[in-house]
Order: sequence, then structure tokens, then C-alpha cells
Amino acid sequence: MNKKKVSQIISEIDERYLEEAAAFAVGNKEDEPNPCAAVPEKTERQPRRIKWAAVAACLAVVLLIGSVTYAVAAEAKEYKMALAFFEENGLSTEGLSRSEIKEVYRDIKTNSFSCEKTAEVLQQTVPGWEIAQDEPTPEELTAPWDKNVWKKTVSREGIGYRIEYEYTQGQEWVKKSVLACYQDGTLLWTAEFPNVYAEGYARAGEETVLWGWVESSPSAERRPGWIACVDAAGTILWKRGLRSHGFQEESVASILSNGDGTWAVISRGDLRYLCLSCCDADGKELSFHQTEVGNLGIRNAARLGDGYIVQLGNTIAGVNALLFKMDREGNVVDSFSYEADDCEYYLTDMAEYEGQVYLSAYATPKQQDAGGRHEIANVLNYIFSNENWEITGEELTPVVRDNYTAVLLLCDPEGGVPKTFYSVKGSLGGQLSIRESGELAWDVERITTTFFSPATNAFTIGGSCSVFRYTFDAAGGLTGQTDTGETVPYRR
Repeated sequence: MNKKKVSQIISEIDERYLEEAAAFAVGNKEDEPNPCAAVPEKTERQPRRIKWAAVAACLAVVLLIGSVTYAVAAEAKEYKMALAFFEENGLSTEGLSRSEIKEVYRDIKTNSFSCEKTAEVLQQTVPGWEIAQDEPTPEELTAPWDKNVWKKTVSREGIGYRIEYEYTQGQEWVKKSVLACYQDGTLLWTAEFPNVYAEGYARAGEETVLWGWVESSPSAERRPGWIACVDAAGTILWKRGLRSHGFQEESVASILSNGDGTWAVISRGDLRYLCLSCCDADGKELSFHQTEVGNLGIRNAARLGDGYIVQLGNTIAGVNALLFKMDREGNVVDSFSYEADDCEYYLTDMAEYEGQVYLSAYATPKQQDAGGRHEIANVLNYIFSNENWEITGEELTPVVRDNYTAVLLLCDPEGGVPKTFYSVKGSLGGQLSIRESGELAWDVERITTTFFSPATNAFTIGGSCSVFRYTFDAAGGLTGQTDTGETVPYRR
């Protein structure tokens, strides 16, 4: 996609609609208590569910208020009109009594906006923009794919990383992990870590932290977690294994800078506990806290004020958009999840930027029959219904692209309610990062090539995505985009 298209899309939105959308996106007034911000007494309670409208095909989702005169005598007639008004404007009546529906209707029609229920209803109507992006070219669709679904190239724009592994000859465990850092596609440095498997990494200022586990053998009873830190020149500042903390296995999900020289290590203990370890500048552990959360994987984490926000999930159970808020000590103080009536949302990354929470995600339609392939059931139904076992990438890729929409959500950090969103069809939401310019960067993975592989155990559809990078200013406005030249694998 080129910059001209983005600017054209945004410039075509009527200013009054933007003003209306901004007003309607506001929940409760600042001087009114927010009933959604209550801190739970027990972390075991069910998270608050936040529902928002499905990703819109139009550029701006706004509430259009007509000029019909408010003058209804009969209660039944007013209620009928209220229901019609809700339906016409895409508003939900869920949880509202008959009288509350009429009250919200009157509140909006008279432009009063003084009813607390009105704020709750309008919070489900999220203003947002769809970013148009070029479709893959015929050459891209028909290009032969080497079917290496683990292949990943490095971005030509900004800082990029690659992890490579050297395995013990004739064995199945890693002998050495090598982290390579690139600037605009050019290698800057490499750092080697023997006898450990490096699983993830993150950049914090001029330093890079990474994590994984200590490798011994595939049959080892324990697999202790491991963390390290590298400076801007590639020199290893420190590396160490995590303390046992009494777990048989502890896996690191993320490492975050606290901004004061200390580090927060978010981990999962024995498949049951959400853990927070605080370490000093040399990686020495200062404190530890654990919270039992059950069989939920820990996928992402980010700073949020003086605490943290953590994504948990269980794909088999259909839990893909659950967030916990933790304080600096590791106590869970709130939780909320996201859902929609006709879409499934999958969170992929999160970041705090200028006091707001940004969530990178992608949406798929509600699948008719998940059958163990929750995201692509509809795609597989298309293939099976046509008995097209030799389906070409040229035919398959558009079907797969139609199944996905990348979504970037700008959310209220207190209640978690979405304020606005950006969407890109045919793509998946990728990583979020803060650029050296101070802007927020959102990587979007455009599905470019696919192939059908029913005999493969690890996946059924493989392929490749091209990475496009969109940048945003402090107010959440789109400022630019770049084709990074990076490719990432697609496996489902």
C-alpha cells in the first residue's frame, strides 16, 4: 500500500463524523464513577467481557441520529420505535430491560447523553478506519513456494533479529543458540549462548533481552527457564537460569524494562501459575510472586503505568483474548476479555504508548465447524466441499485472505474498552514496537502465498506473509507505512 491511498482514505472522512465518533467513543464522564473499573476481590472471578462491533467495511463507524420528532404517546409504540432505532444504528440491547431501552433511546434522541446506560451502549460502538492495501499480484500468487514454512527474512527497515540454532550431532537438543541483530537489513552483531534454547527476545532502549530454557536432553525431567541481556554492541551483559521457585518447569513469556534499571520477568510455572520475578540491572532476582490461573498459556505482556498487562489463553478452550492487569508486586488486580457476535479475535501483541493500551490482533469469522482447526474451518470446508485435493495456491490464497482481518485496537487502560481501531483485510496483526522517532509501529502480515498440505502433522495450510509497517503518532493517528521487505511464515 502507498502513502497516497492512506491519506486519501482519511481525508475523505467528513470532519463532523470524526467529531461525532470521538464524542460517542467516550464512555462515562470524567467526574462520574466507572462501574467497569472495580477491582475484583478474588482473582478467580470471571473476567469482564467487552464486546465490540465486528470490523466494519466502511471507513468510519458512527452513530447517525435522525431528525424524527420525539413525540410518542403509547408506551408500546415508543418501545417499538426504540427497538427499531437500536437495530438501525447497530446498537445492542443485551442486558437492558424494556424501560432501559426506552430510556437510552430518549437520551440519544434528545442529545442529553446523561443516562449511565447510554454510555455503556455507546461503548460497544467503536469508531474506526479500514486501511486499504494492495492485493497480492498475479506473479506473487503464482510464484512457486519452497514450502519451508519456518523460513523468515529480516526487515530492511529498522532493527531486526534472527535466532539460529546449532544442534548436537546425531541428537535432538540444541548445542548453541545464536542471536543476530540487523540494522536496515545489515548485520550489526551476533551473540552466542551455548547449551540453551533461545525462544524469544525484546529490545528495551539500547539493550536486548532474550529468554528460553536450558537444554540438556529431550528426556530431562526438568527444563529450567533462562534469561540474558545484551548491550548495543552485542556484548553479553549477563545470563543466568531462573531460580527453581519450586516448579518442575518454568517457561518465560516476556521480559520488560521497569524504566528504573530493573527488569520484570513474566513466566508460567508448571502450566498453572502466572509468575512475576523482579530482577536488578545485573539480572539478580529481587522478588518473586505467583498466582494460580489454571491451564492458561501466557502469550504476551507489556508495561501499563506502574504495573503490567498480560495476555493469557487456551486455544482448545477458545480463550484467545483474555487480559490480566497486574500491579508492580505481581498481584492480579483486574481482568477482561474481548468478543464479538460474528467474529473470533486473536490477540498477537500489546504495548503501552502515550498512556494508552494498543492491542494487535486479527479477526476470523465464526467458524461453522472448528473440528480442531479453529481458524481455518471455513477454508477447509471450501476445499473439501469441492473435493479439490490438488487446489493451487492461486485459488487457495484469496480464500485464506478472505478469512482474516488484521486489527489494531486503541483501548482505555482502566476499563479496557476499545476507543477506536484500524483494520487491514487479508492480513494478520503482528508485532508492536516503539521506533527511535518515538512513534508506535504496527507490523501487519499480509498473506501472500499459501499451499494445501493435508498429510502434514504440524499444519494443514502453509504459506508466507509480507510484512508492512504502519506508524502512529501520540494521538493514535496514522502517519505512514512501509513495505519492510520482511517475510514471515504462515502455518495453520
